Amino acid sequence: MTKRIISAFITFVSLWSAGAVLNQEAAAQSKTGTTVGQFLLIEPSARLAAMGNAGVATYAETMSSFYNPAAAGMLTGYNAQFTHSQWLADISYNYATVAIAPGRWGTLFFNFTSLSSGDIAVRTVDAEEGTGEFYSVTDIAIGVGYSRQFTDKFSAGVHVNYFQETIWNSSLNSVTFSVGAIYRLSPGGLHIGASISNFGTRAKYSGRDLKFQYDSDPNTNGGNGSLPAELSVDEFDMPTIFRVGLSLPVNLTNDQKATFVIDAFHPGDNTESLSLGAEWTFRNLLSVRGGYQNLFQQDSETGLSLGAGLQYTLSSDDVVRFDYAWTNYNRLIATHRFTLGVSF
Repeated sequence: MTKRIISAFITFVSLWSAGAVLNQEAAAQSKTGTTVGQFLLIEPSARLAAMGNAGVATYAETMSSFYNPAAAGMLTGYNAQFTHSQWLADISYNYATVAIAPGRWGTLFFNFTSLSSGDIAVRTVDAEEGTGEFYSVTDIAIGVGYSRQFTDKFSAGVHVNYFQETIWNSSLNSVTFSVGAIYRLSPGGLHIGASISNFGTRAKYSGRDLKFQYDSDPNTNGGNGSLPAELSVDEFDMPTIFRVGLSLPVNLTNDQKATFVIDAFHPGDNTESLSLGAEWTFRNLLSVRGGYQNLFQQDSETGLSLGAGLQYTLSSDDVVRFDYAWTNYNRLIATHRFTLGVSF
């Protein structure tokens, strides 16, 4: 049974990777910046963000299911996490997730994501200081997933996400799907993970901002200059991304352990890249982390990431965690993530 699972896992990764390479070679031009729902790509976990956002083969926290739905299948009990980040350009980002793992029936998990620009002044050529009007950009996503650990080494999961993007009075919405798998060579040894995230149908904007009054013949007197019309907009793809990676926990001493992670990415709207990171933990209390994100990605603005975390054990099953991550975005300066989590 185990050999069949390993064979299927390797075949899945090989076929998808080969298809990704062929698609890239066949493309006449770059697809960078051609998808909607970009907020779905913001990684929520402060722990993994500090480790270069290389999380497809990890499962130590509820937010690992963002990188790979299979991660939730290896959780036990009840878990919840919340992340807040003051994102680029003072955009507010929030992410919350809950996982319920009652036993051998698998794990059910839920997530909620919100992104808000706040009020932005409407400016025109004639009113450079503003017209007195304000608009905002808001994004939300609500998801549910299921994951199960089929053997002591293999876990697989699926996640469904509904999201909506709104710009002033126009919006678009769609449903995306994510699937993934994790295989543990041994409980304390190398872990292999792979996932496909945000696979869904194309979507386009609609709303009253696209509607206007139209005069079909402005040069003719007596015509109707108030004919109702609507701008036709294109459909856009979802920000699909394929991840494959490794995670290696290492016991340094009785009180110290380290974890090394590395992920390879093939996004549908950017070039391939590699992210890596490491974590050092002392007595399951204090963790220090570092990583580098999106190596080899063309025109990448991301880079070094650093962070730390504290974990306090209330009892054998009750744990409280706090994590922080700083990520460098070069010309866009940096972002800060704060994550609070509980397990019981």
